[in-house]
Amino acid sequence: MSEATPKGQYYYAVGRRKSAIARVRLYTGEGNVTVNGKTARDYFGGRDIIQQLIREPLALTGTGERFDVVATVVGGGVSGQAGAVRHGIARALNRFDDELRPTLKQAKLLTRDARVKERKKVGLKRARKAPQYTKR
Repeated sequence: MSEATPKGQYYYAVGRRKSAIARVRLYTGEGNVTVNGKTARDYFGGRDIIQQLIREPLALTGTGERFDVVATVVGGGVSGQAGAVRHGIARALNRFDDELRPTLKQAKLLTRDARVKERKKVGLKRARKAPQYTKR
């Protein structure tokens, strides 16, 4: 780990998306986001859309410079993990202050995104794709 884990009081929440689970802690700080011991930019790569996705709850509530985010993520891929961190941050902010709930709820950040990959069915090539039909 490059940074020492902050000590003191924190707000904790769990965020989930697809098969990814993020355990998020919000410490008082200056807006650093750490995921699995690395900065968010190092962990998720330089894609700006993912950085915006993760910071969306902080930006909406105006608490971006007020908290340091320390997240531990397991499972899933890049998109699922980023969504899980976002969900966890939103839920932790809700624990921090109930006044932020309407803002987070209106932006649909507190709702767990239930969309997951559909299972493959017997007799089909994928979940819904059928084999090509031949008349003769």
